[in-house]
Amino acid sequence: MWQITEEQFAGFGLTIGVTAFMLYMLFIVLQLAWESKAGKFGTFVIFLGLAFGMLGFVAKGIIQWWLDT
Repeated sequence: MWQITEEQFAGFGLTIGVTAFMLYMLFIVLQLAWESKAGKFGTFVIFLGLAFGMLGFVAKGIIQWWLDT
């Protein structure tokens, strides 16, 4: 119908879906820091511990974009 391949659909779904999930996880981490009254350093530690793994997904996208250009 729209002439989109399965590979393109999976790529869009992965990129958009995982990005939306990551934003939702950041919201959860921020809410956790807010409700625990962690302060600035505590919020930094919470984000470092819970959200640091998302950096790999972002780095993968940047590296793929850089190598394709």
